[in-house]
Amino acid sequence: MTFSPAITQVAARSALTVTVTAALLGGACAACAGSYGGGGATPGAGASPRTGQAHSKARSQSPVDVPSAAAAVEAAYEQVIKKVLPSIVQITTGNELGSGVVFDTDGHIVTNAHVVGESQRFQVSLATGGQARPATLVGTFPAGDLAVIKVADPSGLAPAAFGDSGKLQVGQMVLAMGNPLGFSGTVTQGIVSALGRTVSGEEENGVPGATIADAIQTSAAINRGNSGGALVDLSARVVGIPTLAAVDPQLGAAPGIGFAIPSATASDIANQLIKNGRVVNSRRAALGVRVGTAIGSNGEPAGVVVGTVTPGGGAAKAGIRPGDVITAVNDTPTPTTTALSQLLATLTPGKQAKVTLQRPNGQTETLTVTLGQLPGGP
Repeated sequence: MTFSPAITQVAARSALTVTVTAALLGGACAACAGSYGGGGATPGAGASPRTGQAHSKARSQSPVDVPSAAAAVEAAYEQVIKKVLPSIVQITTGNELGSGVVFDTDGHIVTNAHVVGESQRFQVSLATGGQARPATLVGTFPAGDLAVIKVADPSGLAPAAFGDSGKLQVGQMVLAMGNPLGFSGTVTQGIVSALGRTVSGEEENGVPGATIADAIQTSAAINRGNSGGALVDLSARVVGIPTLAAVDPQLGAAPGIGFAIPSATASDIANQLIKNGRVVNSRRAALGVRVGTAIGSNGEPAGVVVGTVTPGGGAAKAGIRPGDVITAVNDTPTPTTTALSQLLATLTPGKQAKVTLQRPNGQTETLTVTLGQLPGGP
């Protein structure tokens, strides 16, 4: 069975539905098909007796000590948890809560923008216990769903070690640490299920939700309250910041499909927020327009209508005007603002893109736009 799930942000705030760019489930198990030849038949079927004998001989010569292997994995998990869990905090905003990761000894904590919301002040509880500590907002980057807050009293905080998310491999074991549903210091385990996903938050009031480029897909359970926590490898390094969990509109929650912001992105944005209070280089492409989703005569999304054009921006220089409806970029359809946001997240500032649009008079044109950079803040 194949379906294209929605996704929900996982702070213990109001649940937000988001979409993903590709169907994430479906098809037969590729790991099973053809294991013995003959497209997944029983052992020996479709294989020569010699092949079967070699298979048996290999097994007899290389026995697997299952108890020892399991004990080694358990020991690795235990060591990672002991090392990283003290760096995971619970962030409370009024009656809402989420998770965060201690970034440095100065008291800076990385979390998701949707965890902090519009708040400026927070209470931070450590996994090691003790009284909650007051914290204030340093800066946010809503377009990438990242934020940094700072604890007033940083004594005893244990910064986490951030790893290189660019070296992750599909199948690699990972742990998700956070405070799902208010259960502080919770750890779940899984693998890296896929890399390079592009996922977006649900559009609200005509404004696209956060778009995560190069997202890490993981089977480690991610639930409400996990947002802003840590996805950790078995070297005890943070490789991602959990932010989204999949939900199928018809079937409900889709266990085992969660998404995290790569640690490379999180570290880059956090350092900019700490240094400048805002993001000065988003490394994300932008057209230089404010848009909304246009609805066709059949009631379905028909493109992205341009509301305003940034003076001097790429769109303005190319001749895009308010009232135009963008229907494709580089020949990829953009029926909604979310689709346009996801596509732009895969492009590079300074590069050119072909923008297909429909003028108010019904005429279709394709213009070449030199992409600008997505603003990082006010």
